[in-house]
Amino acid sequence: MADPLGLINGPQGASPIRPGVSGAPGSPAAPGASFKDALMKQLDQVNRLQQDAEIAIEDVVSGKRDDMDQVLIAKQKADIAFQMLLQVRNQMMDAYEEIKQIRV
Repeated sequence: MADPLGLINGPQGASPIRPGVSGAPGSPAAPGASFKDALMKQLDQVNRLQQDAEIAIEDVVSGKRDDMDQVLIAKQKADIAFQMLLQVRNQMMDAYEEIKQIRV
């Protein structure tokens, strides 16, 4: 299964998100790409997956399609992508809370 967020890099497991690193494995980093750009790109991709899943569900309900297995796969992909994005958000919030505790 393809990584919907582009965070998994081969058999080594999850790779850290670094500024200037694109989500596709093996693709060259865009010059000047920031963490914000990478995160926004992933947000758009998760949103697109969720919209595609909703359209597929509406098509099944309205009778436009009958391939229920593909609809379930699309919904599952959207759910997994959202869960991964939520975990990235949780890790970012944990890091922020940790930084707030640092005494200067």
